[in-house]
Amino acid sequence: MMEKEPPEPENPIGTIVIGNLEPDLHESVKEMVRKSLKKALFKTVDLGKKVPAAAFASKAKEVNADIIAVSINIIPARENLPKLISAIEAEGLKRDVTIMIGGAAVKKEHADKIGAWYGKTREEAVALAKRAMEGKKD
Repeated sequence: MMEKEPPEPENPIGTIVIGNLEPDLHESVKEMVRKSLKKALFKTVDLGKKVPAAAFASKAKEVNADIIAVSINIIPARENLPKLISAIEAEGLKRDVTIMIGGAAVKKEHADKIGAWYGKTREEAVALAKRAMEGKKD
């Protein structure tokens, strides 16, 4: 059953750029996470599927994102994680943006390798995002 679209939060607690890293086409998991983040009062900027690594970084810079959330459900997308990190570093965002990854093709060790946060479920994604925002207040 399709979950209906939550309303835009009036006073978002943070901004998250979210999408599927190329060449991943599997949007259903990303959509569940995006809606959960939106319900948790985050502004979500959805880049969709098959998103090039550089697009995550440039959009995050453009919207002054706090978090980049990346869905990775196939191994070829996982192999593009180094490109994602390079793009984020090239935009000068590595210190300012929390990177969160999840999906069928990644595990915690993949996240640890690139300095990202890993969540298995949408509930974990929301908890991680809230924790990231707490860290920004300090």
